[in-house]
Amino acid sequence: MKTLTNSSSPQDGAADDQSAADVVSPPVLRRARREDVPALAAFEERVFATDRISARSFRDFVEKPSASLFVAEADGALAGYALVLFRAGTSVARLYSIAVAPAFSRRGIARMMLARVEEEARDHGALFLRLEVRADNMGAITLYRAAGYREFGRFLDYYEDHQAALRLEKALIGRHPPVARSVPYFPQTTEFTCGPAAMAMAMAALDPAVAPTRALELTLWREATTIFMTSGHGGCEPVGMAVALKKRGFDTSVWLNQRPPLFLDGVRTPSKRAVMMVVQDTFREEAQALGLAIHERPLGRDDLVAALDRGLCAIVLISAWRMYHERYPHWLLVYGHDERSVFAHDPWIEPDEHETVVAKAHIAIPWPEFEAMSAYGRTRLRAAVLVGRERIA
Repeated sequence: MKTLTNSSSPQDGAADDQSAADVVSPPVLRRARREDVPALAAFEERVFATDRISARSFRDFVEKPSASLFVAEADGALAGYALVLFRAGTSVARLYSIAVAPAFSRRGIARMMLARVEEEARDHGALFLRLEVRADNMGAITLYRAAGYREFGRFLDYYEDHQAALRLEKALIGRHPPVARSVPYFPQTTEFTCGPAAMAMAMAALDPAVAPTRALELTLWREATTIFMTSGHGGCEPVGMAVALKKRGFDTSVWLNQRPPLFLDGVRTPSKRAVMMVVQDTFREEAQALGLAIHERPLGRDDLVAALDRGLCAIVLISAWRMYHERYPHWLLVYGHDERSVFAHDPWIEPDEHETVVAKAHIAIPWPEFEAMSAYGRTRLRAAVLVGRERIA
């Protein structure tokens, strides 16, 4: 579904920057409970004309540890709610929705809820809180800017009525990192093409003439796939990805803490293992013929920082367990850093978790978390591909 904020509806009371003189009782803010779901669903129907959250989704948000849902009560009635979402392994929280009923506007409720979700985000270890807001909702935009949010992008034709959305962010640690370089985001279109999606984004970042498309994604997958993985379609391995990029005119290098063949520990069928070994041997032969450097050590933090500072991109293997609690390898595109975090695009968008591009583009991953997740499987495989336009050692 498309994301919703209280600021996504012209009817809302986000711009409650003053307290009303006739306040009967101060509003009370508490965590939502399962018994609040019918009232929340009815509230949604009354306040919003489009982009509504369903009762089923409210029930999920009440129960999921990756969400915090608060309700505001005033004068014995439901006055509003706020919903913030979290993703394990990142330092970015997302304000998914904040709503105040028109009858309770100008009583400070939106400001109170915004402060509470910021506190909640800090408690979850988030360094930044992001949101989307309708470009025509000046009351909400005024509220957010007064609270310290800054615009860092926009989506055209974002809401159901085709209105654009501004993307706002607030640093919860008292400062904002330098604006990262522009790197186009492209989500993987299948469950098995995270590597090719990361490759396409790296190509587009380094060469403005490249447009990431599904055709490019699937072509890169055919060229770099291991053919088999633990189940389903084959994933891509680092040498194969580096070879495919090298053939397209990009300088690449591979960093591995283990010698190939890779990803065999979860493959039980001997015939599949044999095919994967032949494919990976072929990739190694091609790499040698192309003069592609393969470093038999992991890409350390100093190496990564130096590469990023030179304008390179890094396609880095992580364990999906720390982000998705699933035991499979996953590739991210890393394109920037500061002293606290690495900046990355995660190509996987999970529709069942109400995710959109805003949740996965330009994510900030704290260094300790990044270093912990950058090892896969029982063998703690660490793998990365550096991609650039200059000669890479």
